[in-house]
Amino acid sequence: MAKMKPRVESGVVLFDVFYEDGSRASNRKVPAEGLGGLDGDEPARAFIDEQERKIADMSGKPPRVIDRIVRSGR
Repeated sequence: MAKMKPRVESGVVLFDVFYEDGSRASNRKVPAEGLGGLDGDEPARAFIDEQERKIADMSGKPPRVIDRIVRSGR
């Protein structure tokens, strides 16, 4: 009988990001520790905004404007 490895919680939540130009980025990782509670997923927006600024700085292009974020489906 094969042994199954226990599932390890990664501590991240995946989000799909939809931009105002109609494009989409899937499975953006956000630390789970700051999510939930009274603010729900709103702290994820700030984290993803920061990721966008870093990506824009590295690419030399302006950051894309985020329309909405939703948790990725399983």
